[in-house]
Amino acid sequence: MSYQIEYRHLKYFLAVAEHLHFRKAAESLYISQPGLSRQIKEMEESLGVKLFERHNRNVKLTTVGLYLKLELSKNLKSLDAILHHAKLLEDGKDGQLNFGYVGSAMQKIIPELLLNFTKTHPNILFSLKEMDNNKQIEGLLAQDIDIGFVRLEKVHKGLELHPILKEPFCLVLPKNHPIDASNFKTISQFKEEHFILFDPEYSASYYEKVMDIFNDNGFSPLVSHNTIHAGSIYKLVENNFGISIVPKSLKTENNANIKFIELTKIPQRTTLSAIWNKDNQNPILSKVLSIIQKENIK
Repeated sequence: MSYQIEYRHLKYFLAVAEHLHFRKAAESLYISQPGLSRQIKEMEESLGVKLFERHNRNVKLTTVGLYLKLELSKNLKSLDAILHHAKLLEDGKDGQLNFGYVGSAMQKIIPELLLNFTKTHPNILFSLKEMDNNKQIEGLLAQDIDIGFVRLEKVHKGLELHPILKEPFCLVLPKNHPIDASNFKTISQFKEEHFILFDPEYSASYYEKVMDIFNDNGFSPLVSHNTIHAGSIYKLVENNFGISIVPKSLKTENNANIKFIELTKIPQRTTLSAIWNKDNQNPILSKVLSIIQKENIK
C-alpha cells in the first residue's frame, strides 16, 4: 500500500492531537481551521484509518490516533534533530548540544567542561539555559535538551545520572552580621533568624537535605522567602531580609555586601550530577559524556 503522507501531515496531526481542538491547533500552526481539517482528512483517507472522534465541539483521539501520537512524537523529534544537524553541517558546524543546568553548575563545572571539550571539538554549537531540576527532567524526556546538571537523588528510569561534585554547604550572611567564621559554633546560633532558601520545587530532595541540617540542630527555620535563583537570595541577604544556606560552589567573592561560612563540620553534603536521556541519539552527547564519565567525583 502506498501512503501519500507528507511531513506537514504529521506535524498537523500532532498539533490537533496535542490541543484536541481544531481551532487552537490551527492557530498554533498559523493556518486556517478549514485548511487544517482538510489536511487531517487527507491523512485519514490516505492511511485508511480514523484518527479522531468528533462529537459536536469535542475531539478525542481514536485508539489508532493515540498510538500514532505516541510513536510520532518520539520519532519526529529524532527526524527534526537529523534535519537540524544537516543544517549545522551546511553552516560549518559539526553539531549542537543543548544544556540545562542549575545555577551552581555554571560557576565552574560547565565552563571547565566546555573549555576541555572545545580543544578537540571547536566547531560545536552550544545552547545553555538555566532551569530548575523539574524543568530539566521534562526537557530531557522530551529531548528538548541533551544534558542537564541537577541536584537530585533519584530520577526517571529512562534517564541516567552521573555524580560530578559532592560538596558542603555554606551559610550566607550580610556583611555586617555579628557572627562570622571566627565566632561561629553551630547552626542553632541562628534559630531566631529568618531564612531565605531555594524553593522546594527547585529540588525536593535538596530541600529535605537542608531541612535535615536544621533538624540536627533542634529547630525549624523561620523561612521568609523561597526562590530558585542564587542571585535573588544574595540580593535579599545583603538587604537584611534574612540569611541563607547554599552549596559551596555558589560561594562568590564578587559581592562585598555578603559573607560566607563553610559548614564543613556537619554531615550533610549536596551532590551536583550530570543527567541525560539514555535514548538520546545526538552524537555530540556521547562525546561529552566520555569526558564527564572519566572524571572522578570531587
